[in-house]
Amino acid sequence: MSLRERILLFLHRRLFSVFAGMKTGDWLRLLEENDYAIDIAHWPRAALITMGALSNSDQARIEEGQHGQAIAAAEVPPPLFILGHWRSGTTHLHNLLCLDRRFAFPNNFQTAFPHTFLTAEDKFKAMTGLLMPERRPQDNVRVEVGMPQEDEFGLCVATLCSPYLGWMFPHRERYYDRYLTMHEVAEPELARWRAGFLWFLKKLTVKYGRPMLLKSPPHTARLGLLLDMFPQARFVHIHRDPYTIFQSTRKLHDTVVVANHVTRPSQTDPAEGILRRFSLMYDAFFEERRRIPPGQFCEIAFTDLERDAVGQVQTIYQQLGLGGFDSVEVELRRYLSTVADYRKNEYAPLKPAMRRRVATQWRRAFEEWGY
Repeated sequence: MSLRERILLFLHRRLFSVFAGMKTGDWLRLLEENDYAIDIAHWPRAALITMGALSNSDQARIEEGQHGQAIAAAEVPPPLFILGHWRSGTTHLHNLLCLDRRFAFPNNFQTAFPHTFLTAEDKFKAMTGLLMPERRPQDNVRVEVGMPQEDEFGLCVATLCSPYLGWMFPHRERYYDRYLTMHEVAEPELARWRAGFLWFLKKLTVKYGRPMLLKSPPHTARLGLLLDMFPQARFVHIHRDPYTIFQSTRKLHDTVVVANHVTRPSQTDPAEGILRRFSLMYDAFFEERRRIPPGQFCEIAFTDLERDAVGQVQTIYQQLGLGGFDSVEVELRRYLSTVADYRKNEYAPLKPAMRRRVATQWRRAFEEWGY
């Protein structure tokens, strides 16, 4: 690993935040509802978010003045949603499907700065790219500022209605977990989330003028809400061996989630939260997927995508009636050749007690997909 990469990883662990795109009022509101309980070790990160928020607020006012009318008038085509738990292969699938230029996607800059990307991206994209490591710390996947990213990060910054707020304030992660399914969220907050989501997609539509390919694990638990907003949306769900999911999500916590804390967590072992959120997500998913109309849902296994990515993408195109697979197959094979030497993380076997907990609490997932 180069010296530059080591320095950037250190800065991301100690200073930077994926929520740096907040506006001042939103940041102050979060601080107030968390009693300004910033841990002294995280004062530098909080200070950087504060300075950025002042700039974001000014730039957001400029952006609204320049693009507000176009954003309000934009019509959002039905999106295609990629669903699946964290570490289930959603990023790989997102990257594959985004090769189809008939679609567009939110990138790392846009999800980090949802309030300002229409006016700020061209000016600051290159500089932002210089501050990003070449590989993701959780899995060594290549990352660039213009590559596809989870829209949930943008929704978190724009609406303050996201379980990812628990990444910042881990002592209240159970409170913020209610935004995973939205089942216990009051209507005013739901209205804010819907409006913020639609606003973000309208901005992306203004920029690209194409249907969006969206990938965010929390959407797996929100099928009812998504169908209410986008009745013609299409969905691809990818699943993976639950034991691997548990181990990989624990590494995600240890490398990425903790690198965004501004308060001290109430517990050091993330296992309880991982087990709880998986259950919340798939209880909602299994209940609400029945609402998806025929021809708008497809499901694949990560192992099948690994074994035959071209064949699995073709299956998705066929089952969702996307058409045009032949026009993207060459680009798909070219991209796969560039990642052919990628090696997944390897994990030590789970301890028997934890393995039993995973098997018990996630029993329906094991039965549903035959793991």
